[in-house]
Amino acid sequence: MATLGVDHLDLGGKRVFLRVDLNVPIENGRVGEDTRIRAALPTVERCLKAGASVILASHLGRPKGKPDPRFSLKPVATRLEELLGRPVPLLPDCVGPEVSAAVAALKPGDVVLLENLRFHQEEEANDPEFARALASLADVYVDDAFAAAHRAHASIEGITHYLKPAAAGLLMQRELEALGRIFEKPERPMAALLGGAKVSDKLALVEHLLSRVELVLIGGGMAFTFLSALGYSVGRSLLESDRLEAARTILARARSLGVTVRLPVDVVVASGLDSTEGIRTVGVREIPADLMGLDLGPLTVAQFDTALKGSKTILWNGPMGVFEKAPFAAGTVGVARAVAGSGAFSVIGGGDTIAAVQLAGVSDRIGYISTAGGAFLEFLEGRTLPGVAALDQAS
Repeated sequence: MATLGVDHLDLGGKRVFLRVDLNVPIENGRVGEDTRIRAALPTVERCLKAGASVILASHLGRPKGKPDPRFSLKPVATRLEELLGRPVPLLPDCVGPEVSAAVAALKPGDVVLLENLRFHQEEEANDPEFARALASLADVYVDDAFAAAHRAHASIEGITHYLKPAAAGLLMQRELEALGRIFEKPERPMAALLGGAKVSDKLALVEHLLSRVELVLIGGGMAFTFLSALGYSVGRSLLESDRLEAARTILARARSLGVTVRLPVDVVVASGLDSTEGIRTVGVREIPADLMGLDLGPLTVAQFDTALKGSKTILWNGPMGVFEKAPFAAGTVGVARAVAGSGAFSVIGGGDTIAAVQLAGVSDRIGYISTAGGAFLEFLEGRTLPGVAALDQAS
């Protein structure tokens, strides 16, 4: 059954507690990058258009459960005012008499921002009384913070026990629809493109995906553990020797399920991340003992490109190499362009993966780009997200 969405609600004259993810970088007292703020705007505007007043709530950073001026949402309130074109007062706290009085005075079309939820340790502890205090501020709960949906915190899970209806915002709905599309009824064949540094970070993900895809392409640092598991010498490349048996198990299970797994056939090697000494492309059977693999080679990129062209759905998480260093970016950029040019419906997630498609200039040719990090991965691993499970179902 579908999750109840904000569009299902009658919001006229209601106070909406809107949990958003405004956890953005602050630089010299100003918002450094506002993607997450912009992502929240459609739901804010939808609530206002429906005649509601909006109480925005978010965390920022890790203030360790007590007020800390470094983590105040004041710069966020300033940026929100600029983007919305209307006042967005920052309240002095997120609970308490002064906050309750300010919220009670709201009129339809008003917007306020509560101060950082994590200034109270009760937020991350999912304290029932704190959740009840948050709930008392509003008539309706809307969660648009998918990036925090894997946290059972008071403003995400606890509040829904005291404030109903509890609905998904527009961003939350888009995330769930895109991820549902690749898991519930994906167009086949489906490919998973997995990178990043460590196998240990992706074990649960790979194991969950094997029964759902026809093709797995593995790059990044994690590829060297798989190569080593097959008996290749990987030089000084990143290697998790304690995960070799796990890698062998994954490869064996893939074979038993008829899932094709492709690993790099050539890599770019060098003496270190910040050195171009000895940099060259070699086959994976010829990695020098004193060098490390830091990117996919061109033959691998070409093979991945060909494999992806046969896919109808692609899920990508994790870069293919140390792409933030120019000498080792070609593999990740090449794969990003292959995904964009595949003709498949593609879903990508994770900060590094998003940065990779931006570097490749193909963001507008990706089917869906998830703004979430940990929540994206946990959803893909098949885990229940507390923030999603807490929402009401559409009747």
